Amino acid sequence: MNIIKKTTGFLKEVKIELTKVSWSTRQELAASTAVVITVTFIMAMFIGAIDIFLSHILRVVFK
Repeated sequence: MNIIKKTTGFLKEVKIELTKVSWSTRQELAASTAVVITVTFIMAMFIGAIDIFLSHILRVVFK
C-alpha cells in the first residue's frame, strides 16, 4: 500500500509541475526544428569535407 501512496503522490506533483511549464507555440517549435535541421546539415557537410580532405592527405602520405 505504501508504494501506491508514493506513486500517486509523485504523479500529483508531476501534474502540478507540468502546469508551471511554459510550452512553445507551434511556430516557435517549427522555427527551432528548422534551425536544428539546418545546423545539423551544415555540420555534416563540414565534417564530410574535413573527412575527404584528411583521407586524401593520408592516401598521399602512405603511397
